[in-house]
Amino acid sequence: MSVYVVDTNFFIQAHRAYYPLDVASSFWNKVKQLADDGEIISIDKVKQEIYKNNDALKNWCKENLPKEFFKDTSEIMDVYSKVAAWAASKADHYLPNALAEFLDVEEADAFIVAFTLAEKDIRTLVTQEVSEPYRKSKVKIPDVCNSFNVKYVNSMDMFRLLGKTF
Repeated sequence: MSVYVVDTNFFIQAHRAYYPLDVASSFWNKVKQLADDGEIISIDKVKQEIYKNNDALKNWCKENLPKEFFKDTSEIMDVYSKVAAWAASKADHYLPNALAEFLDVEEADAFIVAFTLAEKDIRTLVTQEVSEPYRKSKVKIPDVCNSFNVKYVNSMDMFRLLGKTF
């Protein structure tokens, strides 16, 4: 069974831009169902990014996502080191601030790539980011995934692949 690992922007963009909690209950009911069924998961770093905002999204996550939804990334530090080494090898391309942000231990991006990479045969990363290989000011998740042959999709493609509607 394949599992989808959702990035912070899966939640935040949906909540703020496309599917506000007070309007699009069918979307959020579907997210809850997918989480309950184990078809989507995320990581502790995503939880930290969501929970730093004391808002309706944080409350929704606390009330609706299973306790085991946010996985511990401390167990994938060996894979994280490979992602960090890749980033360091790109110092001739990315600006120092871009690499520092990507490797910041408070940021989820490098960790979510590493978590997905750790079991890349069964995990697919879900992000709203798009590849920008020539960009120097930000390390984009799809570009890192491409370097490691990690599958990634956006939210709507995930729903299509799962055969789910809302």
